[in-house]
Amino acid sequence: MLFADYADIPPRDIAPGFHGRYVHSERITQGRVDIDSGALLPEHSHPHEQWTMVLTGTLELTVAGVVQVLQAGQVLYIPPHALHSGRALTPCQVLDVFHPVRQDYR
Repeated sequence: MLFADYADIPPRDIAPGFHGRYVHSERITQGRVDIDSGALLPEHSHPHEQWTMVLTGTLELTVAGVVQVLQAGQVLYIPPHALHSGRALTPCQVLDVFHPVRQDYR
């Protein structure tokens, strides 16, 4: 069993204005990301499956050229290797889940 409190995990900046706190199991990485209003996540891809759930705020995500605007309670799946980017339309807090583990976020 693993217990963690995101308040006790130091944030790491994954892009300007994107402040992530991550926990890891053997196969999954989960993170809470606090995002500044107007922050831009440049287009990128990775070999991980990703689920993003907006906890608070409004986040625009573009996946494979398709734009989605997510509000609190909505989720979006990003397949492995899909080009994606993001833009915070308001201050946001999101929950990201990755499989397999994001070794680069350890």
